Amino acid sequence: MGKVVTFRTTARRDESWAVVAFSGRGTRIASIYPTRAAAEADCEWRNRQVAAYRNFLERNEIAIPRHTIRPYRRADLPRAWRPLPALGFLHGQC
Repeated sequence: MGKVVTFRTTARRDESWAVVAFSGRGTRIASIYPTRAAAEADCEWRNRQVAAYRNFLERNEIAIPRHTIRPYRRADLPRAWRPLPALGFLHGQC
Protein backbone atom coordinates (compact mmCIF):
# COMPACT_ATOMS: atom_id res chain seq x y z
CA MET A 1 0.00 0.00 0.00
CA GLY A 2 1.08 3.53 -0.66
CA LYS A 3 1.43 6.28 1.87
CA VAL A 4 -1.01 9.13 2.20
CA VAL A 5 0.82 12.44 2.22
CA THR A 6 -0.94 15.59 3.36
CA PHE A 7 0.09 19.02 2.22
CA ARG A 8 -0.33 22.05 4.40
CA THR A 9 -0.96 25.42 2.87
CA THR A 10 -0.55 28.71 4.66
CA ALA A 11 -2.67 30.79 2.29
CA ARG A 12 -5.63 30.21 0.06
CA ARG A 13 -4.70 29.59 -3.55
CA ASP A 14 -7.33 31.88 -4.99
CA GLU A 15 -6.54 34.83 -2.71
CA SER A 16 -3.90 37.39 -3.51
CA TRP A 17 -3.17 40.98 -2.55
CA ALA A 18 -4.39 43.98 -4.48
CA VAL A 19 -3.05 47.52 -4.54
CA VAL A 20 -6.16 49.68 -4.72
CA ALA A 21 -6.16 53.28 -5.96
CA PHE A 22 -8.77 55.73 -4.66
CA SER A 23 -9.18 59.00 -6.52
CA GLY A 24 -12.14 61.22 -5.77
CA ARG A 25 -15.11 58.88 -5.89
CA GLY A 26 -13.38 56.34 -8.12
CA THR A 27 -11.81 53.12 -6.95
CA ARG A 28 -9.61 50.99 -9.16
CA ILE A 29 -7.40 47.96 -8.64
CA ALA A 30 -3.94 49.09 -9.63
CA SER A 31 -2.12 45.77 -9.44
CA ILE A 32 -2.32 42.23 -8.04
CA TYR A 33 0.45 40.41 -6.12
CA PRO A 34 0.73 36.89 -4.69
CA THR A 35 2.28 38.08 -1.40
CA ARG A 36 1.44 40.87 1.00
CA ALA A 37 5.07 42.03 1.11
CA ALA A 38 5.16 42.60 -2.65
CA ALA A 39 1.86 44.49 -2.52
CA GLU A 40 3.09 46.68 0.34
CA ALA A 41 6.29 47.52 -1.56
CA ASP A 42 4.32 48.53 -4.66
CA CYS A 43 1.82 50.54 -2.61
CA GLU A 44 4.62 52.41 -0.87
CA TRP A 45 6.32 53.15 -4.19
CA ARG A 46 3.07 54.43 -5.74
CA ASN A 47 2.46 56.70 -2.73
CA ARG A 48 5.97 58.14 -3.10
CA GLN A 49 5.25 58.85 -6.79
CA VAL A 50 2.04 60.66 -5.88
CA ALA A 51 3.91 62.70 -3.26
CA ALA A 52 6.50 63.72 -5.87
CA TYR A 53 3.76 65.04 -8.19
CA ARG A 54 1.53 66.51 -5.45
CA ASN A 55 2.15 70.17 -6.35
CA PHE A 56 1.45 69.48 -10.03
CA LEU A 57 -1.80 67.70 -9.19
CA GLU A 58 -2.97 70.49 -6.89
CA ARG A 59 -2.14 73.23 -9.43
CA ASN A 60 -4.13 71.41 -12.13
CA GLU A 61 -6.99 70.57 -9.74
CA ILE A 62 -6.60 66.82 -10.26
CA ALA A 63 -7.86 64.57 -7.47
CA ILE A 64 -4.91 63.20 -5.54
CA PRO A 65 -5.01 59.38 -5.54
CA ARG A 66 -4.47 57.32 -2.41
CA HIS A 67 -3.19 53.76 -2.52
CA THR A 68 -3.81 50.96 -0.07
CA ILE A 69 -3.70 47.16 -0.10
CA ARG A 70 -6.37 44.55 0.61
CA PRO A 71 -6.84 40.83 0.08
CA TYR A 72 -8.43 40.06 -3.25
CA ARG A 73 -9.56 36.97 -5.10
CA ARG A 74 -8.64 36.71 -8.77
CA ALA A 75 -12.11 35.34 -9.48
CA ASP A 76 -13.54 38.76 -8.46
CA LEU A 77 -11.57 40.69 -11.08
CA PRO A 78 -13.50 42.01 -14.08
CA ARG A 79 -12.64 40.21 -17.34
CA ALA A 80 -11.28 43.33 -19.01
CA TRP A 81 -9.10 44.30 -16.01
CA ARG A 82 -5.60 45.52 -16.76
CA PRO A 83 -2.97 46.81 -14.33
CA LEU A 84 -3.01 50.56 -13.74
CA PRO A 85 0.20 52.26 -14.86
CA ALA A 86 2.23 53.60 -11.94
CA LEU A 87 1.74 57.19 -13.09
CA GLY A 88 -1.68 56.57 -14.62
CA PHE A 89 -3.14 59.36 -12.49
CA LEU A 90 -1.26 61.84 -14.66
CA HIS A 91 -3.25 60.65 -17.67
CA GLY A 92 -6.61 60.48 -15.92
CA GLN A 93 -6.55 56.67 -15.72
CA CYS A 94 -7.28 56.47 -12.02
